[in-house]
Amino acid sequence: MDRRSTPDGLPTATLRETIAIISQVMAPNVAKGVILRRPNVVGMVERFGLDAKGIRQLQALSKKYGRGPLMLKVPGKKMAVVLDPADANHVLEHTPEPFATDEALKRSALGHFEPDMALVSHGEARQTRRQLNERVLQSGCPHHLFADAFTQVVEEEADALVARTNTRFDELDWPTFQRAWERIVRRVVLGDSARDDRTVTRELVRLRKAANWGFMHPKRKRLQQRFEQHLAFYYQQAEPHSLMAMLFHHSTEETDSDQAPLQQVPQWLFAFDPAGMAAFRALALLCVHPEFAARALDDVNDTPPPDMDCLKASVLEALRLWPTTPLILRQSTQPTQWTPGEMPAHTSVLIHTPYFHRDERYLHAAHRFTPEMWLRPDGERRWPLVPFSGGPGICPGRHIVLLVTSRLLAALLRRARWELHPPGKLSSETPMPGLLSPFHLRFRLERFSSDDATTA
Repeated sequence: MDRRSTPDGLPTATLRETIAIISQVMAPNVAKGVILRRPNVVGMVERFGLDAKGIRQLQALSKKYGRGPLMLKVPGKKMAVVLDPADANHVLEHTPEPFATDEALKRSALGHFEPDMALVSHGEARQTRRQLNERVLQSGCPHHLFADAFTQVVEEEADALVARTNTRFDELDWPTFQRAWERIVRRVVLGDSARDDRTVTRELVRLRKAANWGFMHPKRKRLQQRFEQHLAFYYQQAEPHSLMAMLFHHSTEETDSDQAPLQQVPQWLFAFDPAGMAAFRALALLCVHPEFAARALDDVNDTPPPDMDCLKASVLEALRLWPTTPLILRQSTQPTQWTPGEMPAHTSVLIHTPYFHRDERYLHAAHRFTPEMWLRPDGERRWPLVPFSGGPGICPGRHIVLLVTSRLLAALLRRARWELHPPGKLSSETPMPGLLSPFHLRFRLERFSSDDATTA
């Protein structure tokens, strides 16, 4: 086996292979928009199957180089890509030391609108901010204290969405769904009075557009200040049964100024955006798997609700097939030892989630809709399926995301019969595509009569 190595023994890609990784793996994901998706680019990447090409490129390098992170020849920057499942788990399990979440490229992007967020913090500041996130989002509990209130918000907005769609040619497209989703997110995070406050959403979108360019785009400091003042208004209101109320309660208990409570909120609003994409894709998957959709609806009537049900599994499967965080970045804080040799400190470590999620060499039915895998008791599997990242750096809001997305799917399925349009966009008989653009999905619906709704 051909193994070009650093002096310390880690395999190193050739310049040609490095260019291939940058052009086929990194560039399409960066072009799609790391912080804010660019719909036209996402559609182009879907049309030309670029995500699948990136997976095949990494598979070829894995076959050539074997185990151990693969160092890349990037001028002026130490960078490595992880090719082995055990190595991916090792990096995620050893966060934040010696693999920190505040990787340099990530800091340059998120610094545009949340420079003191836990994800881009380190040391004691990270620990303090991470603990605040975990308390507010109740990351250790599948059922948040405000779960019933959040479900009620979803039911109300789903009713309005179906009624609106029913008057617009009986077709649901992404812009219509997105507006309803944003109302849900504002109510859950900021409170009911923020339902129609599209200004705060637009301010964050403009900051995220700048963040897509990282250090290449100047900071929009005045806009960032207005956005923070906007958030501060809702923080002071602390509306009951909102995450802002929970944040106000937990942050005022502490005297540690390192908490930076308002700096944590943009991440919650931001992270809910790709969650909406996952829900829209999951609806498409349920349309072409009607038997599972029927089973899923039965699940939601269980009392007490299970920690994992079929609709949550559908969302997780949409995230496995089409990860909304395709590039997980960590940065080594010190030299680290691997089987082939040593990795230098300050190396950016890249985990390409589609490569692990869709690797048919090891994962059975990698390209099929297989939500059953999330329903098995052996959920703590060693294979790196990481829809919400993993290890100590796992997304603290994952349970809330699964609650809101799955309850929305349940509400939509109870109110109407949905059909993917055109029907041939997806099929249960063929492998799932390497990418499914949510921006180009459309659904036809037939609203249930009151009698139908009773039996649905």
